[in-house]
Amino acid sequence: MKIINKPLLTLAVLVLSNAAIAQSQDTSATTKLVDYAADKFPVARNFNIEFNGSGAYNFTSKLRGVDLPSGKTTRWLQTKVSTNINLIQSKSWILGTTFTYRGTSFAAKLDAPVAGLDNWVDDRFHYHASSLNLTHISKLFGKTAIFSGSLIVDGSEKRFERVKGLFTVNVVLKANAHTRIAIGAFGMLDPSSDLPALPTFTYEHHFDNGLIADITFPRNIFIRKNVFGNGRITLGTEIDRTGFYLYNQDNSGKTYEYRQVDLNNGLIYEHKVFKNFIITAKGGIKMTTAARVFDRKESFGDFIYESKPDPTPYFNIGVSFNPFGKKKQ
Repeated sequence: MKIINKPLLTLAVLVLSNAAIAQSQDTSATTKLVDYAADKFPVARNFNIEFNGSGAYNFTSKLRGVDLPSGKTTRWLQTKVSTNINLIQSKSWILGTTFTYRGTSFAAKLDAPVAGLDNWVDDRFHYHASSLNLTHISKLFGKTAIFSGSLIVDGSEKRFERVKGLFTVNVVLKANAHTRIAIGAFGMLDPSSDLPALPTFTYEHHFDNGLIADITFPRNIFIRKNVFGNGRITLGTEIDRTGFYLYNQDNSGKTYEYRQVDLNNGLIYEHKVFKNFIITAKGGIKMTTAARVFDRKESFGDFIYESKPDPTPYFNIGVSFNPFGKKKQ
């Protein structure tokens, strides 16, 4: 699984960052892009750490198309860590690197025994991904455009597993003091992906009452409002993804991948402390749209196991650090 869906997050950062280019004439476009991305997304900052979890929940599941007894997840806790460093930055180019880690502590059991299966799982799984990212700011059909490519390597605590590629292009259609609109697309070079290409759309509008509509398809739908001088509260929904590699699950020697796609619905509060730290708290209801296990050599759609969890409350607490941050006015 792509930690915090790295390719999708990279895409969202680049799309939203387009609008920032037109905001200042005394700073380079790449500097504004980096600042805007860091304001929008914690993992785009130089360092970010998060702790999150959910309440106990029931689930139904199938193994190779056969229904299994219902079950219950009693523990779901995660630690997420990411670093984001720009190595070279000019007026129109950025060369950077990103490292992400996610540790998942998971416990679940089936309500009835099944011959040949472990009916109880209690373990901790590790996932990491590193990427080299190249971004270029240019013009396309007379509009500001951002072209980006990433080379991504992921794996577990045992070994590296996949090498993937991500390519994006995003074009700013409108960018003024109130409204920002951008369209684009991204493509993935990843045999495990069911959607190798996808269009994107970004809409951001600042209303006179202080509310901000912030829509990034397919990542999030938000309504934001700045509060308390250095705070920001957000209501809406966003996609989060979890995954890790599994070994020797059926004594076949094969490597499998578990991948879960969640919709996190609820409230987010962010508060800037001093000029370099941002504390974030999230809470609400998590709805899992897909949770599957598939052979590492196959795709997400060619799965051997599928689970359908019930909605459950979730929480998230995080701290971000950006040594180049500016104190919010």
